Amino acid sequence: LLLRWRRRRGLWKKVEEARRRQERSLVQMETAVQRFREQHPSVNAVSILSLPLPELSKKLRDGSLPPEHVFYAYVGKALQIAIETNCITEYLQESETQVRKAKLTEKLGLLYGVPVSIKDSIDCEGHDSTLGFIKNINKPAAEDSVVVQVLRRQGAIPFVKTNVPQSLISYDCKNLIFGQTFNPLLYTRSPGGSSGGEGALVGGGGSILGFGTDVGGSLRFPAAFCGICALKPTGNRLRYREPPAMNVLFWSLPVVAAVGPMAKDVESLALCMRALLCEDMFNLDSTVPPLPFNEEVYASTQPLRIGYYETDFFTMPSPAMRRAVRETKQMLEDAGHTLVPFELTNVDYMMFNFCVRGMFADGGASFLKKFKGELEKSSMGVFFWLAKSPSWLKTLLSWIAKPFHLLMPFMGFLSFFSTVDEVWSLHHEIEEFCYQFIAQWKKLNLDVMLCPMLGPALGIGYPGKLSVAVSYTMLYNALDFPVGVVPVTVVTDEDEEELKGYKGYFRDWWDRTLAKAFRGSAGLPVAVQCVALPWQEELCLRFMKEVEAL
Repeated sequence: LLLRWRRRRGLWKKVEEARRRQERSLVQMETAVQRFREQHPSVNAVSILSLPLPELSKKLRDGSLPPEHVFYAYVGKALQIAIETNCITEYLQESETQVRKAKLTEKLGLLYGVPVSIKDSIDCEGHDSTLGFIKNINKPAAEDSVVVQVLRRQGAIPFVKTNVPQSLISYDCKNLIFGQTFNPLLYTRSPGGSSGGEGALVGGGGSILGFGTDVGGSLRFPAAFCGICALKPTGNRLRYREPPAMNVLFWSLPVVAAVGPMAKDVESLALCMRALLCEDMFNLDSTVPPLPFNEEVYASTQPLRIGYYETDFFTMPSPAMRRAVRETKQMLEDAGHTLVPFELTNVDYMMFNFCVRGMFADGGASFLKKFKGELEKSSMGVFFWLAKSPSWLKTLLSWIAKPFHLLMPFMGFLSFFSTVDEVWSLHHEIEEFCYQFIAQWKKLNLDVMLCPMLGPALGIGYPGKLSVAVSYTMLYNALDFPVGVVPVTVVTDEDEEELKGYKGYFRDWWDRTLAKAFRGSAGLPVAVQCVALPWQEELCLRFMKEVEAL
């Protein structure tokens, strides 16, 4: 007991140290901004913050806006949003030196002088990538991840790291070290996750361009919940060197993780992709295919043939979600595009066999190992109990649970693979599923797809109870398709009234809880997903731009 007490005391000391560092970061930001304002009282920060990224970048590159003015304007705004939402975990103080040196740069990259924010899990040299784990405190990265290296070479200035949920396996944003991050639009709502700190900061205007990762919707949930845009590229179109702690799951097997940008508008995402898809990216990581940004595809005005669906018949959409798709469909048709119904099948099978069961193929043993020695086991107590259970009990529970949809989210821990042959069979099934999906796409001669996006933002604590509701996003990680999120409407009083009749497809505890999570959301943004085939990010962005304009 004494040894256990000493160990826990040591862990709490590390937590307190990390929190003090977070507090020092905010003080450093405040000091830097105050000093700059005293030296440059005439700088109009409000006008700088109102500029969209393409215009801001142009002014920085032609010299009409000094990098210091832009940098400190965003540091000041980021500080305000951090105080309101608790989204920043660390200030990268070396960014001040980078700003001073920016004037000496001869070759100006596309993102010259642009301050950017970085998700906690993406390595920045000299700074922790904690993933919400205490064991990762005081383990600074030895070098920048590939995407951060390319950003620096393009002239961008990473200036803060942002909060994540413990282990990243959540679409909320809370961990024991830095606490809960709040939605800047409504503090009682979640900002989404796992790139929730980025969503809150960009959504609140404290960053003009942010970077997160996505393994089941981790870019798309924060974008949709906070009313901004995001792009999840094909898994290998962009790369970031994962920290060792990132290997929480067998993410390379059933679903594909991706790194991508978040911004207020689609044109900003396109500018970011232009900058990143360069020789530096291809040289630093030879596994990235050398495919530069295709301007011709992005700039095309040819009418599109667009597939669409209003539901996946697994998670019943909220009235606002359904209306968002219907209204967008109608506007696209009025603009001259062709809309074709697309029917999804076997989403429940895909969710539990490919994603949940595949990610926890060893019965959750590897996942459990990452939490060893931690003070908190996130909000997944039942998962941990199941992962620790003996094999015979898992087999028995799996047999008992099969008829009950209520226990489906836990099936990954129950129906683990006992032979290598079973794992190979899973690979084959995923390939077959992807082949059939693309075959249906080709048969309808589609260019892109319009889909619902879970929304509006759920109340804090609800995402942890509703892991099953990731079906709309997880599908495109399993398929490894590029997909973006664009806000298109807000929840109306009529939506709220219609929500009173929401029952769900299974009429179980999950559906009743989801209905509660949706309530009281009038005025909050609702988004749609825009999907393209693998390696067609430019077409995806072109479609997103069309939806945004309409």
